[in-house]
Amino acid sequence: MPISSRRARWSLLATLALGVCVQPALFALMLFGPVGTFAWPRAWVLIGIVGVASVVSLGVLVRDDSGLLAERLKPPIQRGQPTADKVVTMLFLAGYLAAIVFVPLDVFAWRVLPPPPLSVAAAGLLLFLAGWFLLTWAMHVNAFAAPIVKHQAERRQHVVDTGPYAIVRHPMYAGAVPLMLGLPLWLGSTAGALVAFLPILMLGARIAIEERFLRRQLHGYDAYTRRVRWRLVPGVW
Repeated sequence: MPISSRRARWSLLATLALGVCVQPALFALMLFGPVGTFAWPRAWVLIGIVGVASVVSLGVLVRDDSGLLAERLKPPIQRGQPTADKVVTMLFLAGYLAAIVFVPLDVFAWRVLPPPPLSVAAAGLLLFLAGWFLLTWAMHVNAFAAPIVKHQAERRQHVVDTGPYAIVRHPMYAGAVPLMLGLPLWLGSTAGALVAFLPILMLGARIAIEERFLRRQLHGYDAYTRRVRWRLVPGVW
């Protein structure tokens, strides 16, 4: 391996190692910060799961060595990105962060709705895990699963129609839905699960933008949409 490539790979691995630490730390900040207490066992369980799942996911993607990780480390606003996607991306990120911060405030202070029973909370944790698995699976299969809408001509982007992409056209978004719904249910906020539909609606808007862009820019995508009918949920949409 050339020296420059070796250095680039070590730099990427160092960045990823930092990301493994930062992601659980961000969850801890958003969950514990608004209420000023660490006495929340379910939150600690979730943060522990996020830490382990991050290591596993990154291990899978590093092994792929497809260039996807470097792509996903880029900022959410980039050149070549449609203006509409820039707007929706920022709205989604704001809505996603707000939905997470809402949960501790609801659990410890507001109590807008009664908390879900333990069985529903446990189902929420399973939903969170299932969503994380689907996200990782989609990224493992699709080396072009960038965090923004753009045509990756320099990476010879092509249509991916295997794995979860043979079932729905946007499996990463399909994975984000149970993840965002499962988090508040596990943590005990029924109202938080309702608030999560705000960023989920933003994903629906982003799907419309992305598909319109890819039909114009990516050869074979229009034919793919005819082969794979469902965008997000089989049998529904």
